[in-house]
Amino acid sequence: MVGLAHFAKTGGFFMWLNTIVLITVLAVAIERFIFLLFKGQINAKGLLEQLRKLIQANNVDRAIRLCGSTSAPLLRVAKAGLVQVHRGEDAISTSLEEALVETTPEVKKRIPSLWSLANIATLVGLLGTVLGLIQAFGALRGLDPAKASAQLAAGISHALHHTAMGLGIAVTAIIFHLILSGMSKKVVSDMELFSMKLENFLVVHARTGEAGAKQ
Repeated sequence: MVGLAHFAKTGGFFMWLNTIVLITVLAVAIERFIFLLFKGQINAKGLLEQLRKLIQANNVDRAIRLCGSTSAPLLRVAKAGLVQVHRGEDAISTSLEEALVETTPEVKKRIPSLWSLANIATLVGLLGTVLGLIQAFGALRGLDPAKASAQLAAGISHALHHTAMGLGIAVTAIIFHLILSGMSKKVVSDMELFSMKLENFLVVHARTGEAGAKQ
C-alpha cells in the first residue's frame, strides 16, 4: 500500500493518462449498464400480449400511446409497426425492419470501445514501464555499487507499477466488455423475436381488416 501511494504521487504522465483511461472505462460501463438494465430489460412477452389485446379490441391508438411512453428500443420498434397497421403488409414489414436497423446500433453503442480502451491501457502501462526503466538505468551513472543497486531496485519497482496498473485496467475493461456484450446481444435477440411475432400478428390483423372491408 505504501508503494502504491508513492507511485500515485510520483507516477508521472503515464500514470495520469491511465487514470483517465480507467475513468473512461468506468463511465462507459456505468452508462451502458444503466441503459441496458432500465431501457433494455422490458418484458417483451408481456408487452406483446398487451398489444395483442388492444389491437383485437380495435384500440390501435391506445397501443401506439403505450409504446410512446418511453424511448426504450423495444417500444420504438413496436410503435414503428403499429403506426403502419392500416397501410398493409409491406408497410408494416418495412417499418419494423427500419426500426430494428435504427435501434440495434443504439443498444450496442460504446461497448466495442471497452476493448480498445483495454488495449490502450496495456500499451500505456508498457510504455511507462519501458521509459521508467530507461530513466532508472540512466540515473546509475557515477554512483557507487551499493547506492546504484538500491536505486536500480527502486526504479524497476516503480516502473513495473505502470505495467500492473495498465494490466489491471485492461482486465477490468475486458470483463465489462464481456458482460455488456452478452447483455446487448440478449436485448437485440429479444427485439428481433418480438418484431417477428408482432409483424406476424399485425399482418394477420391487416388481412382480416381487408377481408372485412371487402365484405
